[in-house]
Amino acid sequence: MRLFSRILAALVLCVWTAVALAQSAAETTPDYGAWEELAAVAERTVDTRSADNDRLEVLRESLTEYRAQFADARSLNAPRIASLKDQIEALGPEPETGTEPREVAERRDQLNAQLRSLQAPVQVAEEAFLRADGLVGEIDAIIRERQARRLLSLGPSPLNPVHWPNAVMDVGKILLDLLEDTKDVSDPDVREGLSGTAPLILLMTAAGVLFIVRGRRWAGLALSYLRRWGGRGTGVWRFLVSLFRIILPLTGVLLLTNAARATGLTGDRIAQVLEAIPLWGAFLFGFRWLAERLFSRDADDALIGLSDEARRQARFYMLIVSFMLVTRGAIELLLSFEAVDAATEAVLAFPAVVVMGLALAGIGALLRNYRVEGDEDGDEPTRGAGLARVLRFAGNGMIAVAVVSPGMAAVGYAEAGNAILYPTIISLSLMALVLALQRFFADVYILITRQGGEGRDALIPALAGFVLVLLSLPFHALIWGARVADLTELWAIFNRGFAIGDTRISPSDFITFAVIFGLGFALTRLLQSTLRINVLPKTRIDIGGQNALVSGLGYVGIFLSAVLAITGAGIDLSSFAIVAGALSVGIGFGLRTIVENFVSGIILLIGRPISEGDWIEVGGRMGYVRDISVRSTRIETFDRTDVIVPNADLVTGTVTNYTRGSTVGRLTVSVGVAYGTDTRKVDKILHEIALDQPLVLAKPEPSVIFANFGADALEFEIRMFLRDVNWIMNVKSDVNHAIAERFAEEGIEVPFAQRDIWLRNPEALRAEAAPARQAVEENGVPAPSDKKDPDA
Repeated sequence: MRLFSRILAALVLCVWTAVALAQSAAETTPDYGAWEELAAVAERTVDTRSADNDRLEVLRESLTEYRAQFADARSLNAPRIASLKDQIEALGPEPETGTEPREVAERRDQLNAQLRSLQAPVQVAEEAFLRADGLVGEIDAIIRERQARRLLSLGPSPLNPVHWPNAVMDVGKILLDLLEDTKDVSDPDVREGLSGTAPLILLMTAAGVLFIVRGRRWAGLALSYLRRWGGRGTGVWRFLVSLFRIILPLTGVLLLTNAARATGLTGDRIAQVLEAIPLWGAFLFGFRWLAERLFSRDADDALIGLSDEARRQARFYMLIVSFMLVTRGAIELLLSFEAVDAATEAVLAFPAVVVMGLALAGIGALLRNYRVEGDEDGDEPTRGAGLARVLRFAGNGMIAVAVVSPGMAAVGYAEAGNAILYPTIISLSLMALVLALQRFFADVYILITRQGGEGRDALIPALAGFVLVLLSLPFHALIWGARVADLTELWAIFNRGFAIGDTRISPSDFITFAVIFGLGFALTRLLQSTLRINVLPKTRIDIGGQNALVSGLGYVGIFLSAVLAITGAGIDLSSFAIVAGALSVGIGFGLRTIVENFVSGIILLIGRPISEGDWIEVGGRMGYVRDISVRSTRIETFDRTDVIVPNADLVTGTVTNYTRGSTVGRLTVSVGVAYGTDTRKVDKILHEIALDQPLVLAKPEPSVIFANFGADALEFEIRMFLRDVNWIMNVKSDVNHAIAERFAEEGIEVPFAQRDIWLRNPEALRAEAAPARQAVEENGVPAPSDKKDPDA
């Protein structure tokens, strides 16, 4: 049933995809009449530059929709056009002089007429696409020019005392209007409505206060309860419980705002303030959550390992930043209720900018001194050294922003200062969120794999962090002033792909190529595994042949997968002719050795002069063949070291294979006996010793050779064939032991080299030693020559 349900779900998905593609194809048919009207309006708007940015954005969105339709229409009738071109090419080139057969000429004219008919809508779509793309580019240029002009505009300075009285008066007027926005409680209708909703209001108010006051404590109790399950996974439970420290108080804020809204006493302006309060609460609780994740009270749980006092200061600074962000949002909301001049806005916003700058500088001062063990110059880098360098760089940047932004606001460049300060704070917060999520995924990985703290440095958590960083890049772009239209434009360019010759390669082509090649590669590995485990062991093919077949199947399968993937993706290989020619030249000059080794590897796998498990000797190295790859062969020597030999050396050089086709090999053991020994007796003893060895073959029978009259001994050789030459050293050792034992039993002497020393003029040595002997005797000490050796 499960398999059936999966098949049914796959069929439904395929049908749904086909219907969606058909609908999208129908919807993308361009309406050129409506397009001409829109294009004319867009051109007039661009020429006059009379529309504001919002109007330009709406116009741009309409243009991009048409541009997408034209981009799809450019590939209209592509298979049929390609077929017609092939047919025309099959007729051969049109003769420049003379005439061609009438049938060929008529057929060529028919095909050319069909080709022109099919290419006409494609050419129209191409022209419309270029026109739409140009208009989109002009609108983007206008909007960016306006943004740059506004960013660099010089406004009133908040430090000018002239602006302060007007700012105070404007604030007082806004607050008075806000107080007057409440309804009169003495109104009978209002009191009647309030009395009907009073129980609900009281209940929501009590619940909201309870969630705000006790929410964090409840979350802490939940963490204590989850810890009873064991220490493993504590990081996961702590993260999940920390989310409740945001959700529960924020729920209380929502209940309080709904209770205030349910009274019916609020006007339009207070209603707008009540709608903004949950967002401000989310900012406050969110920053507090980030502060507790980054600079936790528990040193083991802190993502940034500062001292206890430094972490406490960092949490305080982040709390100040969050309050100032909320204050700035409240100021903007209040100023939107009345038409105030730019001076009032600059005066009211400047204190928040200064306080945020001071808090940001405090955090930067803590981070710029962050160090980990092994992070000093000349030390070996350790875990966390890379993060320490990033944090120090961020700390220096925060201090610079904290100085520059208030300074620019004080001069009057408030827009430029705000464009630096607020994006910096939000970007750093987003980076902190990424760091916290990466730690959470690492803790989940540890929980699943049952690893310890070293699991945080594993590959999967690192990949999770890399993916999180990639996903955060568009948000960083939006934070720093990029428009959504800019990101969609980049995505559109990415989807259009790039052209190589007459072939355009899009991301869908890459996905198709990856899917087909992945399936082919997986199928190849499956076939290789089936042959290696289930099929080939049941045949009479030796292990070398089995490995050659499996490797050859892998190469063929990968090649076919690549060809099918290229064909399925619709990539025209003829477009790569120039690239292929350049690569062939590069292969001929720079990659000659690699190609030579590759071809040699194919020869080794097909001809199989050596196989895995063979005992070979090449280049003075002796060992067993353990692996034959495309480029090289790995040989394991008898001292258990691996030697990587290029395949070309095995094909072109001299290779000794001791076990090729058979493990039978000959062992020769040499031994000498003293002169005067009965040679026939020695021959018989050595023959018996050879026959007693279990690995020695009876046929051919081992032989004993009286090899030579040596300088010190009569030399004999035992020549015997072993059924497994891999045991040659063991057999040789056993034979030598047996020879020593039998010769000792039979009284046969194994001689060693002896030399006689003859002195030609010993009297000269006596004459030189006489003065020394006389000097010793005069001192009353016997001469050394007078001492008698007791063993003489």
